[in-house]
Amino acid sequence: MTTPSTVEPIRPAKRRRIRRRLRRMGRNPRTRVRGPSFNRLIPNIMTMLGLCAGLSGMRFALEHQFEPAAVALLIAACIDGLDGRIARLLKGATRFGAEFDSLSDFVCFGVAPSFVLLMWSLEHAGRYAFVPCILFTVCMALRLARFNASLDDDDKPEYSYSFFTGVPAPAGAGLVLFPVFLGLEADRLHAGGLAAFARLPIVSAVCLIFTGLLLVSTLPVWSFKNFKVPARYVLPLMLGTGLYAALMVADPWGALAGAGLLYIAILPFSRRSYHRLKQAAEEMSETVEEEPA
Repeated sequence: MTTPSTVEPIRPAKRRRIRRRLRRMGRNPRTRVRGPSFNRLIPNIMTMLGLCAGLSGMRFALEHQFEPAAVALLIAACIDGLDGRIARLLKGATRFGAEFDSLSDFVCFGVAPSFVLLMWSLEHAGRYAFVPCILFTVCMALRLARFNASLDDDDKPEYSYSFFTGVPAPAGAGLVLFPVFLGLEADRLHAGGLAAFARLPIVSAVCLIFTGLLLVSTLPVWSFKNFKVPARYVLPLMLGTGLYAALMVADPWGALAGAGLLYIAILPFSRRSYHRLKQAAEEMSETVEEEPA
């Protein structure tokens, strides 16, 4: 005689019948989904959003809505600065993501800015007005190709990792849009002469050619990734950043135009810093070679 606590084991035949009934009821066992986790897709999703922002900027420029076009390109630049860092934090950096980011940078920072300037002042400037746009876009493509090729170069000296070779793509897009920022600021201030100057075709052409040459140059430019701030400059830097954020809110176009001029002004200091580090590294290597074994 069995006690109430005794549980009768389920026979194999009975187990199979239960499984068949569950299948007929539509309750099949769940299959394991194979594929990347959602965390690894977040950087690619952000890159896609940045690409859409760049394309939207071209669409706004086609309709001569230059304020939304400039805002869209700024959003694309902000996303470009975040997606790589988020990928490294989430351990989702892949070769596909790197190539996708490079293609998105070419569209957002190589094609869209030249198209915006074409609609800004070069549309009716003659048959040669499109040449500076082509030159800038080609230089951006060469700059991105050189950057991708340098990723596999393991022979670079250690001090060079704190510098870009040539102006980076987002900064180049910001520099070339200087006439747009200046013109929008002049429209806000109702300065007719300054607005007319910003819309001169020669101003846009010079900005396109000058920035394109900076992109493909060998000028060492601070990357600010491994940039160490001395302790005595931390507080002034924080205060300056807060002040610039306030200026961006109160007067965005003037602040962006001023940031472009400031970036041009620091390029000689960046070059001097690079050559100082290079000279110190060469002197150190010569000292090591002269020491007896």
